[in-house]
Amino acid sequence: MERTLIVSATRAEAAHVRPDADLVVTGIGKVKAAMAVTRALERGGYTRVVNIGTAGALHDRHAGLFVPSVVIEHDISAAALAAIGYEAIDRWDLPGGDGTVLATGDTFVTDPVHRAALARRADLVDMEAAAIAQVCAAYSLPLTLVKVVSDQADDSAMDWPRVVDAAARELAEWLAAEEDRILPAT
Repeated sequence: MERTLIVSATRAEAAHVRPDADLVVTGIGKVKAAMAVTRALERGGYTRVVNIGTAGALHDRHAGLFVPSVVIEHDISAAALAAIGYEAIDRWDLPGGDGTVLATGDTFVTDPVHRAALARRADLVDMEAAAIAQVCAAYSLPLTLVKVVSDQADDSAMDWPRVVDAAARELAEWLAAEEDRILPAT
């Protein structure tokens, strides 16, 4: 039987998820996300994971809902670690995405210089998805990322509390449209 784990960093982002869905709210950041998803997967029985949430846009033209094809961990020095003999994976390819690249890091991006540097590598930025991708890879589980742009990864990020409910509704609408494929029948 197919069983999907829905993952959200905050209750606000998951406010409109179907009440009978298997939902885990991780808290903000990579460590909290990895811990919570690992704990949920250890209980067993899941066949896929869907991470829903908000993201900052790294390009002014980006708005709306995205299903990223790639997630990168932007705040790890994978090349430097490889140079001294340690493997560090900092990129996960996700089948079925829309071509966008999501960058994950434990930095709340509001600085224009940091935003511009990230924009050379990615389209969106969040604080959990790469950690969830790493856990899913370790468990050999498929992962789908679904992100709604909440801000422009600048000072507008401080408006998140005001815009999160609209984003949560859009995420729930996506889940409802995909429920035959990813959620069990009620």
